[in-house]
Amino acid sequence: MEDESGVKETIDGNDERSTREEIFTKIVRAGKRTYFFDVKATRNDDYYLTITESKKRLGKEGKVFYEKHKIFLYREDFEKFADGLRDAVAFIGNDSKVSHVD
Repeated sequence: MEDESGVKETIDGNDERSTREEIFTKIVRAGKRTYFFDVKATRNDDYYLTITESKKRLGKEGKVFYEKHKIFLYREDFEKFADGLRDAVAFIGNDSKVSHVD
C-alpha cells in the first residue's frame, strides 16, 4: 500500500526495500512535461535524488506511451549541481534575447 508521501508500507517483509528507498516525491507539471523529484535511500541510508522528465508521446498505431529520461544525483554532487543550475538559470534570466513564459 502507498501513502500520500509515496512511501510503501512493508507487508510481510515483501516491500522492505521499496519502503527504504522511497523517502520523498515532488511532482512538477510543466506544460507537456512532468518532472519527478524523488529522494531515495541506499541500503546504507545515504540519500540521493532522481530527477525524471516524462513526456506523453503518440506511438505507432496511435498508442500513447511515456518517454522518460532520468538523472541520478548523489549527495556529494548536490552543491556543485545546484550551483551549476543556478548559474544556468541566472544566465537565461539575464539574457535579453530570451522571452519569458510563465
